[in-house]
Amino acid sequence: QVQLVESGGGLVQPGGSLRLSCVASGTISSIFVMGWYRQAPGKQRELVAAITSGGITNYGDAVKGRFTISRDNGKSTVYLQMNSLKPEDTAVYYCNGEDRRWGVRVGPAYWGQGTQVTVSS
Repeated sequence: QVQLVESGGGLVQPGGSLRLSCVASGTISSIFVMGWYRQAPGKQRELVAAITSGGITNYGDAVKGRFTISRDNGKSTVYLQMNSLKPEDTAVYYCNGEDRRWGVRVGPAYWGQGTQVTVSS
């Protein structure tokens, strides 16, 4: 069993920056991919970014060039640096973790409780 706890959300003006953190506790395997998804009101949950334990990253098209995901395996923590934020980035951001082999999930998906990010002037 894995628990994920997010922190770092809040209110920021357009063009500003925020950094989200997610700490995983429990047994973390070498194939445990960690990432971030977001869900805005009335919309489906979408991938923001994901990263393997080896540092391979994947980004959603909406955030490429503005957001950076990173990971500290020793601390079982994943970070999301969000720059040049736009009002359309407003959403609840969820930390995700799951074992993946060759891109296919091979175990349960774990989710954090979510953290609100609001971009508004």
